[in-house]
Amino acid sequence: MEYKAQLPARVSRIVLIGFMGAGKSTVGALLARQLQWQFLDVDAVLEERAGTTIAEIFSGQGESAFRKMEAETVHDLLHGRHLVLALGGGAVETETTRSALLSAPETYVVFLEAPLEVMIARCEEQPGAAVRPVLRDRERLKARFEARLPHYRRAHFVIETATLTPADTAGKIVEVINSLIKEDTLA
Repeated sequence: MEYKAQLPARVSRIVLIGFMGAGKSTVGALLARQLQWQFLDVDAVLEERAGTTIAEIFSGQGESAFRKMEAETVHDLLHGRHLVLALGGGAVETETTRSALLSAPETYVVFLEAPLEVMIARCEEQPGAAVRPVLRDRERLKARFEARLPHYRRAHFVIETATLTPADTAGKIVEVINSLIKEDTLA
């Protein structure tokens, strides 16, 4: 676990970032339950707003149109309170999204980190893994992961999840936030 930036004394939102297979949606739902907050998967919210799937947006409008819609969705959701957000793996590719995440008051950004091989294995175990063509092109997948890594690592803190269960990961996030808030009020 590694701290990256000064954290706000109060928290209203926890944003989980990381590559596909990092566990953002699974951990996010567990974390929200522990905190008795609302959980939102940004991809699901975007699909609901657009009335179509992300795959259809990519194929019909292209990645740049999708990233613009994604950035707008993230920006809108960063105004919610008592909220755990799981971002899509590529959300950090957009500068406006990165800036919004790190400048939103009362927001903790957590990078769920694991080796690429672990995340690929997790993706392949998920239902619907056969419809993720990106998993077949390992060189391109590795290049995307490596390009995103510096952006992920700008998070407020990083938790290595390879050896943790989703429940353990959620528990550690709660512990870290509680200890940081206590330290800040003592200072």
